[in-house]
Amino acid sequence: MSGTAQIGITGLAVMGRNLARNFARNGFTVAVHNRTTAKTDALVEEFGDEGSFVAARTPQEFVAALERPRRLVIMVKAGDPTDAVIQEFAPLLEEGDVIIDGGNAHFEDTRRRERKLRERGVHFVGVGISGGEEGALNGPSIMPGGSSQSYESLGPLLEKIAAKAKDGAPCTTHIGPDGAGHFVKMVHNGIEYADMQLIAEAYDLLRKVAGYSPAKIAETFRGWNTGRLDSYLIEITAEVLAHTDAATGKPFVDIVQDRAEQKGTGRWTVQIALDLGVPVSGIAEAVFARSLSGHADLREAAKDLAGPSATVLDASAGAAFADRVEQALYASKIVSYTQGFHQIRAGSEAYDWNIDLGAVAAIWRAGCIIRAAFLDRIRAAYDTRPDLLSLLSDEQFATEIGAAQDDWRAVVAEAVRQGVPTPGFAAALSYYDGLRADRLPAALTQGQRDFFGAHTYRRTDREGSFHTLWGGDRSEVKAG
Repeated sequence: MSGTAQIGITGLAVMGRNLARNFARNGFTVAVHNRTTAKTDALVEEFGDEGSFVAARTPQEFVAALERPRRLVIMVKAGDPTDAVIQEFAPLLEEGDVIIDGGNAHFEDTRRRERKLRERGVHFVGVGISGGEEGALNGPSIMPGGSSQSYESLGPLLEKIAAKAKDGAPCTTHIGPDGAGHFVKMVHNGIEYADMQLIAEAYDLLRKVAGYSPAKIAETFRGWNTGRLDSYLIEITAEVLAHTDAATGKPFVDIVQDRAEQKGTGRWTVQIALDLGVPVSGIAEAVFARSLSGHADLREAAKDLAGPSATVLDASAGAAFADRVEQALYASKIVSYTQGFHQIRAGSEAYDWNIDLGAVAAIWRAGCIIRAAFLDRIRAAYDTRPDLLSLLSDEQFATEIGAAQDDWRAVVAEAVRQGVPTPGFAAALSYYDGLRADRLPAALTQGQRDFFGAHTYRRTDREGSFHTLWGGDRSEVKAG
């Protein structure tokens, strides 16, 4: 078997299979391999007319089918299965070849693998792929990390299969060295968690307070999707809410158990944010909301706790409230993206990745789950001011969120008054107020820490660290 394939994919579950078909549809010869050869045969038999495939039954055949430098994509479960595949194929590769991990790997695993393979002269590229099964087939947003040399070899292929934004630009770029691609994909998923939670809270408020039916909420979301909230998640939310269950005739959303699951990337986002000291409270509340939903026994034990029951507003008041919810949703969404981009900036600085935040926003404009119309404006904000510390410091976003804040506050207050949980809206508003506060109560916190642990504090009127001798005369000593 001569090396004729420009790209190879091992691991032919749905994502791997669709990615292989995407490459083939775009004119590349694709070597395909799976531990279970029946999957390899089935792909070629069913989709062989979509392009050129080379079926390989053994790792040796698979590697031999690839042209130099070899580009080998691994599409298996993250963790130990990925390591096992790398250990199987790496000895068969030569200097300059490229292994690409297209799974949802933890970025620290990617950094470890990249270091180890670099020692043997093999490039390792951790690639974040967003867009699900449909995106893998028709054009995802692709976030590759790794060396610049590896992108020279791999980039033209990724740019061909990636989603295209409205201006025709491919939704992929070289994110940065080693684990940068998987880090950015992790934060993407964290923002996704927050976005979905905020949309769910908007739905809950429209139903319980405005008194809207799922069908009417679907109509409302369709209207919102024609304006500044235009996004994939708003679009599909309308579809879900409009769906009727065939077996019962009830709204689909009413026959689904209210227990949300998670695969880990949202949790990783929060864990790493804590390590970096970056406040991602909106993302954290979204992760915890899913966790709370899953504790059915805890919720059952607490269902009789005292508290108000939501009272439906009249039609006129309900319509006005719905408009305020749109404002709250938009403002909270801006905060979620603000927190996510802050985390990417912090990670880039901590790991010396030099990530271009404007480029990240650009490749999220199509293909990925959080694609939204206002990403064009986020890109423009960072392109204009690469040193922009916060999206809330951008004049246009600051103006919009300022205009929305009264309605935002009214929605959170009404939710509290009516006993409807809105952790995402409330956390986003608290973050906003925390940023704009002249002084925070952290001054008191530092006093407490100095009292019980001699942790010292800094003064507002002179430089240095200080400690108060809290027993006796409570004199102050300079600590550094």
